[in-house]
Amino acid sequence: MNPQARDPLATGTHTAEIGGVLQRYHVHGEGPVCLAHPGGPGVFWEYLRTPALEDHLTMVYLEPLGTGGSGRLGSHPHGYTRDRYTEAVIGLLDHLGLPAAYLLGHSHGGFVAQRSALRHPDRFTGVVLYESAPLTGPEHVAEAMAQVEIFAHRNADNPELPAVLAALQATGGISGDEEMTEVLRGLLPAYLADYWGRETEFAPLRAAISGSHISSLDEHLVPDVIDDRQVLGSIAVPALVIVGRHDVVCGVRWAEELDKLIPDSRLVVLENSGHLGHVEEPDAFAQAVLAFVGER
Repeated sequence: MNPQARDPLATGTHTAEIGGVLQRYHVHGEGPVCLAHPGGPGVFWEYLRTPALEDHLTMVYLEPLGTGGSGRLGSHPHGYTRDRYTEAVIGLLDHLGLPAAYLLGHSHGGFVAQRSALRHPDRFTGVVLYESAPLTGPEHVAEAMAQVEIFAHRNADNPELPAVLAALQATGGISGDEEMTEVLRGLLPAYLADYWGRETEFAPLRAAISGSHISSLDEHLVPDVIDDRQVLGSIAVPALVIVGRHDVVCGVRWAEELDKLIPDSRLVVLENSGHLGHVEEPDAFAQAVLAFVGER
C-alpha cells in the first residue's frame, strides 16, 4: 500500500474527495499544521510555497477547487464562492483528522480564511490574514486604482510600464486559463515593491506563474460580493494581519481596518514588500508567522 494512503500528512502530493469534488494538496515541512490557501482565485499554488516556514511547520498547501489539479464544479468557471471554499477547508481538516489547525490565507485566500474563522472558530488555532481586506466591490477597486497610480508614478520612466498597465486593463476580459496566465505574468511587476530592481531574482517566478480562470459569480451568475466589516468583531480566533507597504491590491489601508475590527489581532507591515512579502522579505515574513504560532 502507498504510505501516503495511510498518512494524509506525509510529505508529498495528495488528493481527497471533499463534497464530491477532488481536492489536491501538498504537504511539506514538520511541526504544527498550517493550511495555506492561495489567492486569485485561480492562481497556481506553488507561488505561495514558503520554505522558511517549512523548517518549523507542517505546511499543507491547497490547490483550491477549480485550480490546477483539483476538481472543477459543474458550473465552472462560476460557483466558486467563499462559502464553497470554506467547506473545502473544513472538509480537508476532517480528511487530515485534525480537530484544529492554523490557516494562512493569501489575498483571496484571506477572504476565505476570514469566512472560515467566522463560521468555524473551533477548528482554527489561529488565522493569518496575509494581504487580505474586509471587503470587495467598488470601494476596494477604487483604492486599488489609487495605489496603481502611485505605482505608475514611481515607475513612470520604465519602458515596461505600459505593458503592465495594459495587463491590468485586460483583467476584466479574461475568459480562459491561457488569458489568466498571460495577465498574471503581465501584472507581476505591479505586485512587487521593486520588480525591476530585482528582476534577475524574480523573473523565474514570473515565467512559472499560471492560473485557472474563475469568475466572481456564483452558480446563479450573481456576484459573490464580500463585506465583512459588520461581522469581523465577532471573530473569536487569534489573527495575524500581514501586509506589504507597497501592495496595490490589498494595501495597508485594509490591513489596518482588519486589525482594528478583529478583537484579538496584531498587524505586521513589511516595509519593503508589495503583494508578495513571502517572496520579497521571506525572513521577516516567516519570523512574523512563527512568532504568532509560538505564542499559541
